[in-house]
Amino acid sequence: MSKEIKKVLVIKLGALGDFVLALAAMKKIREAHPRAKITLLTTPPFEALAKLSPYFNSVETDGRPSDFGDLTAMLGRLRKARYDRVYDLQTNSRTNWYFQALRPFPPQWSGIAAGCSLPQRGKARYHMHTLERQADQLKQAGIWPDAPTEPGGAPAPDLSWILRRTKEPRPVAGAPAPRPYVLLVPGGSAHRPEKRWPTESYAQLAALLKARGLDIVIIGGPQESAMARQIQKAVGQARDLTGRTDFAQLAVLGAKAVLAVGNDTGPTHLLAAAGAPTIALFSDASDPELCGPRGHVAVIRSPDLKALPVSTVASAAISLLPH
Repeated sequence: MSKEIKKVLVIKLGALGDFVLALAAMKKIREAHPRAKITLLTTPPFEALAKLSPYFNSVETDGRPSDFGDLTAMLGRLRKARYDRVYDLQTNSRTNWYFQALRPFPPQWSGIAAGCSLPQRGKARYHMHTLERQADQLKQAGIWPDAPTEPGGAPAPDLSWILRRTKEPRPVAGAPAPRPYVLLVPGGSAHRPEKRWPTESYAQLAALLKARGLDIVIIGGPQESAMARQIQKAVGQARDLTGRTDFAQLAVLGAKAVLAVGNDTGPTHLLAAAGAPTIALFSDASDPELCGPRGHVAVIRSPDLKALPVSTVASAAISLLPH
C-alpha cells in the first residue's frame, strides 16, 4: 500500500493569466487530497487571492528567490517540511532545478523534471491548451483518471467561491440601486504593445456602452492610468480603478460585472474565471488555442489589433449583454 499523502506542495509562479488557469488544477488537487495539508509556493502578487481560495491551508510567497541566500533558505524550508508530494504546475527550468536541488531524497514529484517520480510524458503537452495540459499532468500523476484532455474538454477555472469569501457592504437606506457596469482592460505587458487594442478604440466602445445605460469601469496597473484618463475624456464619468485593486478585489468586480472587454492579459483571464461574460481580444502575438480564457467568453482574433473595427467588438458586446 502506498504511503498516505498528508503534506502536499503546489508550485505555481508565473503570470496572472497562467495562475488563473491553474486554479482548475488546484481545485482537482484539493479534491484528490481532502485531508492533506496543502501549501502553495507562489509569489507575492497572488497571496491575497490564494488565501481566499478553498484549495490551500497555507501560502508561501518566496517561490522566486532573488539571491543565493534566499534560495538556500527556501530550499532548506522545503526539505524540513518533508512534503509527501509536490505538484509542479509551473514546469519550467526554475522549478525543475528546485527538484534537482532536493536530491538525493526528493518527495514524490509531478512535473517534467528529469528523474521525477510522477513525470508527464510525451510531447503532446507542448500543443495543448494550459487547461488540458495540466489535466493530462494530473491524469499521469494518478489523481484524475478520467481527465478530459481533448481540445476544449477540461473544465474552466471556477472562482465562484470569491463572493462567499468576501463581505458584502451593507446597503444604504434610500440610496439608488447600483447600475450595471462593464469592465474594460485596455492595458497589458508594456513590452508587448502588439497585444493591445488601441486606447482610442476602447474609448469609442465605452461611449457606445455608456449610451446603453451601463457604467464604465477601467482596470489595470498604475502604469495604465493614462489610458484610463483618455477613456474618461470620451465618456465623462467612467470610473478609473487602475492601480487601486488587488487580484482578489478584481475577481469580486468580475463576479458582479455584466461584461468585461480586454486584451490578452492576466486581468482578462481573472474576470472571465470570476464569471463575467468576457470578450478577449487576440492578435497574432498569442494563440487562444493554447492560452485563451475559458468560460462565458467570446474570443475575437485579428492579426493586427489596430485594424480591428470598434463595430465588431461592439456587436459581440451587445450579444453578451443580458436582454
